[in-house]
Amino acid sequence: MPDVLLTVGTRKGLFIGRRRDGHWEFDEPRFPAQAVYSVAIDTRPAVPRLLAGADSSHWGPSVFRSDDLGRTWTEPPAPAVRFPQDTGASLERVWQLHPAPAHSPGVVYAGTEPAALFRSDDGGESFALVRALWEHPTRSRWVPGGGGEAVHTVVTDRRDPGAVTVAVSTAGVFRSRDGGASWDPSNEGVSAVFLPDPHPEFGQCVHKIAQDADDPDRLYLQNHWGVYRSDDAGRSWTDIGGPLPSDFGFAVAAHPHRTGTAYVFPITADSDRVPAGRRCRVYRTTDAGTSWEPLGAGLPEGDHYGTVLRDALCTDDADPAGVYFGNRNGEVYASADDGDSWRLLAAHLPDVLCVRAAVI
Repeated sequence: MPDVLLTVGTRKGLFIGRRRDGHWEFDEPRFPAQAVYSVAIDTRPAVPRLLAGADSSHWGPSVFRSDDLGRTWTEPPAPAVRFPQDTGASLERVWQLHPAPAHSPGVVYAGTEPAALFRSDDGGESFALVRALWEHPTRSRWVPGGGGEAVHTVVTDRRDPGAVTVAVSTAGVFRSRDGGASWDPSNEGVSAVFLPDPHPEFGQCVHKIAQDADDPDRLYLQNHWGVYRSDDAGRSWTDIGGPLPSDFGFAVAAHPHRTGTAYVFPITADSDRVPAGRRCRVYRTTDAGTSWEPLGAGLPEGDHYGTVLRDALCTDDADPAGVYFGNRNGEVYASADDGDSWRLLAAHLPDVLCVRAAVI
């Protein structure tokens, strides 16, 4: 089995696990008493760089970096992510850190609250505001979701450096094809059941987007009610949530190698945010959403109440793939066989906010 690095961001620190020769070990937590909402493992350098968006209740939010697999961390002397003075805004949280594909070495995107996109050209040491999204003509009509108004998802295209897709809570999906110089709402087919017009141009409460392993134009979307697929890079969306026990949820992840394969963790309802049927189950599709199967071997059998948040489900890049999720019960589960079987890696942690994994 390949060596894997697993990062687990929680309400009270970052926990880092290593799998060596099939055995898992976790280090002491980093960033004690800080909420870690975003982590990235940038595997483009010879030694992977880790980035963490940590939020201190005393010092505020910051982006830290590590070039020794998390043993030591550096915070820049000036804030890495800062709103220009003329915006009148201040950073509340870094929800997403996303290294671009290999065609853009050094480029890292940060999604923030207030809802904005920042771009770094130096591996995450400093970021600049992407003005066109911040100044989008629809912005005055964006409405915060239950977790605030944030850019929480960034998707890039390994074929085209200019193609960037973001998800905004609660403004929906926006796409750029010119490197962020302009943005278009891309929500055709995605519902907003809480609005008088359930199919607006924008205003959807998109919870997460994942990109297919083989086809960059195929995207999977977990909505606030509804699971969708796009086959045209987000221009339009098709509902694929019918076979699931509930199409409400927060997380979606794609298999790193197998086209048509994706994972979700259904939640009972927006008014009852526990696993669907009170069963701890990941659901997998291998046919791009035509059918879904529950994956429960090794997961708890009885009533379970651990909600999985939007960035707390991920895959690594092994083959067969590792699949990982953490929940608000402070449990972390892992599969080393595409989700066919699971094991508990950690328990009694603080609320799990995000997980990221990579072969190292």
